[in-house]
Amino acid sequence: MTNRQPLVLASHNKAKLAELQKMLGDHFEVYSVAEFSSIEPEETGLSFIENAILKARHAAKVSGLPALADDSGLAVDALKGAPGIYSARYAGTGGDQANNEKLLDALKDVPEAHRGAQFICALALVRHELDPIPIICEGIWQGSILFAPQGQNGFGYDPLFWVEREQCSSAELNPEQKNQMSHRAKAMALLKQRLAI
Repeated sequence: MTNRQPLVLASHNKAKLAELQKMLGDHFEVYSVAEFSSIEPEETGLSFIENAILKARHAAKVSGLPALADDSGLAVDALKGAPGIYSARYAGTGGDQANNEKLLDALKDVPEAHRGAQFICALALVRHELDPIPIICEGIWQGSILFAPQGQNGFGYDPLFWVEREQCSSAELNPEQKNQMSHRAKAMALLKQRLAI
């Protein structure tokens, strides 16, 4: 039996919890912050990194354990990095479909050559609430925005995100493929390197 260290994930999302546990392997016993508090901190940062740190510190405070948070989203070149940190709530409370429709509308006059975009993930790991040196790891996944959705897999902006190397949208990749090349996979690989696991 392995002696796994406890780690709190600053998310109420069960799918993300399972994905993270899989990526971290047997080194950590991952808990959801929902086991300690139903309150989600206000994301007042102006960057993915700031928001990830805010969420990690909150999770460490309510749990008393080391905490890992991720903040991620889509940055579109022609929109000066929007929707950025507001990716999940770009169109208000309408969810993925409303967000995708708003993005397509914002880019309706932008030609194919200028539709570059990146999925970005910032991971922040704190050993305790007041940790002065959080571990920060970023992952960037380059692509471009399609003119119409393609594919049924994934979530969020996946149906609009064209992956040049695979010649398909992110929503046409299977989960195993996506988890090898995504922004979150890249950030996690860096984190594992930093932690030597």
